[in-house]
Parts: sequence; C-alpha cells; structure tokens
Amino acid sequence: MSELLEPCDARELAEALREAAARGRSISLGGNFSKQAMGGPTAPAEVIISTRRLRRVLSYDPRDLTVSVEAGLRFAELSRLLAGYGQMVPLDPCFGEHTTVGGALAANLSGPRRRLYGAPRDMLIGMKLATVEGKIIESGGMVVKNVAGLDVGRLLIGSFGTLAAIVSANFRSFPIPPAWRTYWRSFPELSAALEARDRILKSPLQPAALDLLNPAGAARLGHQGYLLALEAGGSLTVLERYSRELPGWEVMPPEQAEQFWSRVREFAPEHLAAFPEGCVVRVSSTLAGLASVLAAAEGPALARAGSGTVWVCFPDCESAQKWTRFASSRAWQAVIEFAPPERKLQMDLWPAPGDDFGLMQKLKQMFDPHHLLNRGRLYGRI
Repeated sequence: MSELLEPCDARELAEALREAAARGRSISLGGNFSKQAMGGPTAPAEVIISTRRLRRVLSYDPRDLTVSVEAGLRFAELSRLLAGYGQMVPLDPCFGEHTTVGGALAANLSGPRRRLYGAPRDMLIGMKLATVEGKIIESGGMVVKNVAGLDVGRLLIGSFGTLAAIVSANFRSFPIPPAWRTYWRSFPELSAALEARDRILKSPLQPAALDLLNPAGAARLGHQGYLLALEAGGSLTVLERYSRELPGWEVMPPEQAEQFWSRVREFAPEHLAAFPEGCVVRVSSTLAGLASVLAAAEGPALARAGSGTVWVCFPDCESAQKWTRFASSRAWQAVIEFAPPERKLQMDLWPAPGDDFGLMQKLKQMFDPHHLLNRGRLYGRI
C-alpha cells in the first residue's frame, strides 16, 4: 500500500521528495488529483505526495496587479479572492472548483478567455519549485517584466508533475471589465460559421472568447447548427459597438451566459461524466486547418475558433484511438487528452510526438534521472 504524505510547507515538500528519491521509491505527485482522466496512465507508486495543504496566499497587493499563492490553493478560491478586489487571473480552467493552482499549471489548463488573455505562460511571472534532490528553486519574481534568460519554472507548465513539484506561483492579475456580454449565432453550414469567425478576427473587435461548437456539441448546450459564441468585456460604450458590428447576432441574458461559459469550460469533464468509458481528443490546428478538423469530427466538438485548438468527444476508447490515428495520418497534432485511467495502458495516447520530444526526454533526465516522479504521466511517454 502506498504511503500518503501531505507536506505543510516548501521545506517539508522538498524533504519528502528527497527522502523518497534517496531510497529509490517511486512517487505519485499531485494536488487534489482531480485530473486523473487527463494525460497518461498513473503508474503505481510507493509514495503519494499531495500539495493540498500548501494553500496560503503569500503576497497580494491589488495596486501592483500581482499575486503569489501556494500550489495547493484551489483555483476557485484564488478567483474569489481576486474578484473581491475587482481583479482576476483569467485562466478559467476546467475542473475549476477542484483543481489546485499547481494542478492547473502542471496540466497547462486554460479556458475560453485564452483568446484575449493568453495561456498560463503569459500570466505566470514567477514560481518556486522543489526537486527530487530536495532543492528549492525560485524562478522569476513578483514583477511583470523580469530579467531575460532561462525561466526554469515555465518548464513545469504542462509537465504533469514529471519534473519537479510546484511549491508556489506568482501571477499577473487583470482588472475585471465593468461588464461582460455574450453574443451568439447559429449557422447551418461550417463554412458560413468560419466566414463569420474570419470577419471578426479581421475587425477591430477584440473579444475575450471566441468559440465554435459543431452541431453535436451545440446540441449538448441546447442549441442547433454550428454555434459561434463570442464573449466581450468592457464599458457599455465598447459593448454597444459589438452590437453594431454584429448585426443579426443574439445576446445571451447574463445568467444564461454565465452557465453557458461554465459548460464550455467543463466541456470535456461533462462528457466524461456522461460516458464513463469515453475519451476526448485534443487537436492543435491552425486557423486555416480548423475547417478540416471540425468536418472530420465524429462526435461533439468544441473549437477555440481564434486559436485553432479543437476537442472532439468519443463515447468509447476504441473509436477515439481509431480517430487519433486518422488525425496523425493527416499530420494533425493530436493527443487523447482525457481517457478512463484504467484503459490508458492499452492505448497510444500520443501517436506522433513532435521534434522537441528528444529535448523533453533530456529535461526529464536532468530533473529526475532515476525516473521516479509521476512515471508515464505525460501521455505514457515520460
């Protein structure tokens, strides 16, 4: 039976990692472990280390638009704290009520507002991490602009805890706009939806979110056809310009819009709840390639229409695996991002890693030379 450790501070966390590694014991590292359906299969480990007790707010001055928190703080708690001062860290990740700050970074989570505010790497300005050698390393700082050079902390974003443990993170915060408004329109054909998307991207409008659902995905949210949804924030004057620039578009009532974007953020987890044997494939496409990916989607699909990332849902693992191989044959960058944990060992989750995979392996060897930390968690390959 695995030993569970819940360190209370950075030194205890670093010591727990060092002691386990010194004894050659395999380690499962996480926060609330809310994202076990994501990434690769979690190999059995002799020691489980959770950061859930590291949940302090270390520094926050609203005037500086920066905040520093420990990795075990739930992201929802951070959002509520900042909202009290009219600010936000607009990652809006899935599993929002359960994921920790460290977990959101380790899984590289971001939501619809990535269109305007960017990804975790764009909001993170500093990080403290603990290594299997028991060292505590600080990277970056508490200012938005920092000295150029290698930012070690950013290497941990998207690493699924395979390199080191995130102890704390420093973020740039953003003012919450005076008002939000959601515009939407359904189209009978994909080409018409993408033409509308292109007009928006070429216009002076700068929406916070711009998402597109295929008919199966739209039906899950109570709509028909290809649904293009736009979220904008700003003054009433700014929002009225959107109304003028988007003739024929509907405006969602505020409460309905809040629920709509919540379901968009939780698109993949909601599918897994409905289909316990289901999978979700993520395809990283270009704006031009989005049409081909959505046209080939066999089930409910959601696209970040302003960036090209697409999530396609499948009711079972076999169909997801078959479709992912097809995607790879088209040179699409596809991974099975969500799958039942007990099925992952039999699946090829990442059929075609990119040219930088060799560098990833070297980083793993540098941080964790004996491969004790979260073995196989990076889509079964690291």
